[in-house]
Amino acid sequence: MLRYVLKKLLLAIPLLVGVITLIFILVELSPGSVADKFFTPETTPEVRELIIHKYGLDQPSYVRFALMLRNLAVLDFGVSMVQERPVFDIVMEALPNTLILSTLTLIVIFPTGVFLGTLQGVRQNSLADTGISLSSLFFYSMPSFWLALMLQLVFGMWWKVLPTSGMYDAVMYEYMSPTEQMWDRAVHLVLPGLAMGLASAAGTARYMRSSLLEVIRQDYVRTARAKGLPETQVIGKHALRNALLPIITLMGLNLPFLFSGSVLIETIFAWPGMGRLIVNAIFTQDTPVIIACFFVFTLVVVVGNLLADLAYALVDPRIQYD
Repeated sequence: MLRYVLKKLLLAIPLLVGVITLIFILVELSPGSVADKFFTPETTPEVRELIIHKYGLDQPSYVRFALMLRNLAVLDFGVSMVQERPVFDIVMEALPNTLILSTLTLIVIFPTGVFLGTLQGVRQNSLADTGISLSSLFFYSMPSFWLALMLQLVFGMWWKVLPTSGMYDAVMYEYMSPTEQMWDRAVHLVLPGLAMGLASAAGTARYMRSSLLEVIRQDYVRTARAKGLPETQVIGKHALRNALLPIITLMGLNLPFLFSGSVLIETIFAWPGMGRLIVNAIFTQDTPVIIACFFVFTLVVVVGNLLADLAYALVDPRIQYD
């Protein structure tokens, strides 16, 4: 098992280098420069040269790329060109917020999707199966940004029962008790969590239904029923465990979509996470922040897929990694 983990982590190094290389090339090919925001018509040529030299923009691209890779090897992301702060500190402020939102989304996606898919599988072609299928198709085909706007409109503007932006009440938060602060943060999580999770939960339900229907037709499930075992034990102990294998794969594949989807959702809900950070960095062409964000995104995806692979062994003991 340890050998397998080390092998996967070593294989992640070329992936990280490839992603960073591609992002660096795209940033270099984009028009304009971050130094332009410091220039005015009155800026003298001497000052322009000092600003360009300060950010290393007078060096060839390959030199800056080599320096960037050397610094990334020791997790030195450099200094933000716009905020003039260490990029590591900026990322560490935003990353926990995105992880909180993504964790809530996973809680929405998989328990809900597995439950609904299992209900559909054991009650195939029933009224509940048809209703859940129609609802799943409705939410699955809905763009997440449009769903986010509709949630804001209905729950925030019309009914006014849930906040529509930020992580907490910017005015009253400091005057709340610790319990009230926790409740305020939880309430602010509801809409962005639903916007990110509903469509994926609907897709998970469809996958779970198909997987369970395939499993319950297997011989060992028929044998368990022939022995007189209760239906709950047949489904829960024999069928459900094997039906979860494709769902674990889907969970690993969903991690990239969670982080890419957070770009839109965090922007719409003014959530101060990695998605909003990278949008602002792209608009201002803050190269160190852009590189750091994609580095963290790729690393999280690699670790998430590795955890999904290891979860196979927990669900199915027959799977071993040597």
